[in-house]
Amino acid sequence: MFDTFSLERVTVGEVTLRVRHGGRGTPLLLLHGHPRTHTTWHRVAPLLAERHTVICPDLRGYGESTVLPSTSDHAPYAKRALAADMADLMRHLGHDRFAVAGHDRGSYVALRLALDHPRAVAALTVMDSVPIAEALARCDARFAEAWYHWFFFAQPETPERVINADPDAWYRSPANTPEAMGAANFEDFQRAVHDPATVFAMLEDYRAGLTVDRAHDEADRAAGHRVTCPTQVLWSTKDDLEYLYGDVLSIWRPWTTSLQGAPIPSGHHMAEEAPDDVARALLSFLADNWSTPV
Repeated sequence: MFDTFSLERVTVGEVTLRVRHGGRGTPLLLLHGHPRTHTTWHRVAPLLAERHTVICPDLRGYGESTVLPSTSDHAPYAKRALAADMADLMRHLGHDRFAVAGHDRGSYVALRLALDHPRAVAALTVMDSVPIAEALARCDARFAEAWYHWFFFAQPETPERVINADPDAWYRSPANTPEAMGAANFEDFQRAVHDPATVFAMLEDYRAGLTVDRAHDEADRAAGHRVTCPTQVLWSTKDDLEYLYGDVLSIWRPWTTSLQGAPIPSGHHMAEEAPDDVARALLSFLADNWSTPV
């Protein structure tokens, strides 16, 4: 897994991040979602590494990165804080300007990076998401049924008790198996979800989503802030974004200045289920927007 990539721990501000990086060319930051770690990219990153320097970190609180205590407003797990970690990480690695692609919860960090650090982000790809404020503004019975976990995870203490009582039962899914994920990726996922501290941090990510992250999104929308770099949206055909929203790009258009996107024939964990299609979409988009000869 990640043959020829380097693995290290990098301290930025108040956190130490586990980071895997390799390849050559213009830098590309890949951000995982819940309940994954950076190893979710193990089938995609090598396909990108001949044309890009690929950086795959564990987000704050996920995998083997630092778990911080939280506060009543959940600000330590705000996407603004996680995005600042990523901006600091990339500067530490010598990349003042880079492309970023994020999946699921990582897509919210990627969006916040592009909004808060526009001079650093050259191109943005978001996968299987719409902005948090847009999802909550459109919340209806279908959303509440499909994404009930957003609201369950936001409750105090109870989600930790339920998940930690039997993590294997909570996360049981055809997508969460060694066969689907790859053995080493599955083992990394298992270590994470069996660590109560990591479970707490992952839940704080969701609690921040319904509070401080929503407020940050709404403030940007009210102020007319938009992503100024080229943006690509990818969504899984076997997931539920089209079911919930119809035209996914129409949700993203008011947030961007240059937008394109396409469906990926896959279930939700597209980097594991359809790595060739994901890599092809990223390489094509970046060839037009963030590639230089190596």
